[in-house]
Amino acid sequence: MNWLLVIAGAVVGAPLRYLTDRAVQVRHDTVFPWGTFTVNVVGCLILGVLTGAVAAGAAPSSVQLLVGTGLCGALTTYSTFSYETLRLVETGARFFAVANVVASVVAGLGAAFVGAAVARAVWG
Repeated sequence: MNWLLVIAGAVVGAPLRYLTDRAVQVRHDTVFPWGTFTVNVVGCLILGVLTGAVAAGAAPSSVQLLVGTGLCGALTTYSTFSYETLRLVETGARFFAVANVVASVVAGLGAAFVGAAVARAVWG
């Protein structure tokens, strides 16, 4: 039964990732991968809140499977982040490549910490 929760979350997360990526990227006239950056940071925020909620007993492990593993697993993408960073380097946009790595790691970790803090404030 657990695998069905993961699949159900992924069924929503994968198209949401694609549609969000396209909607964000089309609004920016730059080589910086804003779409991937956005889905990854939002996914980190969701995972932070979810982890805090589960730790506080406010959400069952089934929600963690559905939203955390399924939805966020399909929504966020380390492989696309890596690929886009490599493409930036290969095309000579080294500043954007470094900015992508630094901003993604800092913003992703920051979003996860903020999400966990929000969960503690609400359920802690």
